[in-house]
Amino acid sequence: MNAYEARQIAAGLSFETKAFIGGKFIAAQSGGVFPTVNPGTGQQIAEVSACEAADIDAAVRVARARFESGAWSRAAPKHRKAVLLRFADLIERDSTELAVMESLDSGKALNDALNIDLPDLIETIRWHAETADKIYDSVPPVPSDIVSLITREPIGVVGAVLPWNFPLYLAGWKIAPALASGNSIILKPAEQTALTTLRLARLAAEAGIPDGVLNVVPGYGETAGQALGRHRDVDCVSFTGSTEIGRMFLKYAAESNLKRVVLECGGKSPAIVMPDVTDLPAVAEQIALGALFCQGENCSAGSRLILHKSLEKPFMEELLAAFAEWRVGDPLEETTRIGAMIDENHMARVLSYISAGQREGAALALGGERVLPESGGYFVAPTIFTGVTNSMKIGREEIFGPVLSVMTFEDTDEAIRLANDTDYGLASSIYTNNLDTAHYAAKRLRAGTVSINCFSEGDTGAPFGGFKQSGFGGREKGLAAHDQYTQIKTTWIKLKA
Repeated sequence: MNAYEARQIAAGLSFETKAFIGGKFIAAQSGGVFPTVNPGTGQQIAEVSACEAADIDAAVRVARARFESGAWSRAAPKHRKAVLLRFADLIERDSTELAVMESLDSGKALNDALNIDLPDLIETIRWHAETADKIYDSVPPVPSDIVSLITREPIGVVGAVLPWNFPLYLAGWKIAPALASGNSIILKPAEQTALTTLRLARLAAEAGIPDGVLNVVPGYGETAGQALGRHRDVDCVSFTGSTEIGRMFLKYAAESNLKRVVLECGGKSPAIVMPDVTDLPAVAEQIALGALFCQGENCSAGSRLILHKSLEKPFMEELLAAFAEWRVGDPLEETTRIGAMIDENHMARVLSYISAGQREGAALALGGERVLPESGGYFVAPTIFTGVTNSMKIGREEIFGPVLSVMTFEDTDEAIRLANDTDYGLASSIYTNNLDTAHYAAKRLRAGTVSINCFSEGDTGAPFGGFKQSGFGGREKGLAAHDQYTQIKTTWIKLKA
């Protein structure tokens, strides 16, 4: 799609801006609203209902009533599958419009929204839809006068708190397994990016998901998010976002009903380049992809390059060339690969990390500044620091922007030690031509995903989640995603003699 076509679609968009509760779009009970801004221009797109505790309570009551009615929770698995497949078809029908809306609302490159996020969302819903009638219960070996059934039941009412970096795609990670398992769900989108989630709600209703089974309640984290986390009639909260806020959801659960909490939080993922690597340009392209995809606003971004000293000069030349291919620009332009930071505050945060890196003695090899200020948008140039150590702020903390920290090593064990010297453990990668080295590293890297000779998060069928402070409580994607939205019941039947 060219920029002219994208702008034509953008000009014709209409936006859902009210909460979706019980099958209806309704204003927040307080009447409050908040602005949603296009990060690429700094201009307001719309005003969205600012829901609070009363609205969350209304959504939970509707979701609980619908769950207890059995209209979805006890529906035949084949029926749930058919409805979810229809839901995916409707998303595919409207995917171009949804992609433009996602780009406007989040600042990401339209090419990413159109060619990555939307196809992955559609695949995710279809994949989990197909599991609805394929996850079997079991019968354990017991004495002959006993019949014992081990059954998997939906957990009940699920709260899903979404991030702003992948609003549609990560909504699918939660919607699909939760609904396929028979739950009711309440989505709390990030206040920066509520528009596409609200549009999904309309498509869900059109697909035939019963009123009250899927609800969307926009609002601020400290009001709507906290109310969802503390609600005593919510059975599970699945949160994707920062580790700092993830801790708060654990507190909310502890202080309320001990609801199940699933956290997918931050990362500071390493990419190790071993001295036996020969195709330096190809590896450099993968490092650039890992660091710059989605403007670096990606929890599993490969933001730390751990490079063998013998490759430092030749590899850095290739890396600079690879970074040069990542053009920053208007998210709707075809040639743009790096869009805008989500908002002005986040841009300032990223720039503050760049300043900290310079103060602490790292060498700025590329970028380091705001660009395209005349657009009114929030753009940061692709940035590389060399001479970084894990004691530096840019080496330890998640920046969530297009900033790569480069450090060097002399032997494999040192590389693994540097890679593991972090509070996080979401993803990692190693580049080597030696199979023994690959397996050795894969077993010792403390991360939920280890990629070898690529930057990858797997596919829909592969579980995704982290170690340490990157999260716990379950896994997104794959069959494992159903575990967090279901609970196991044992039925014990004594037979008559």
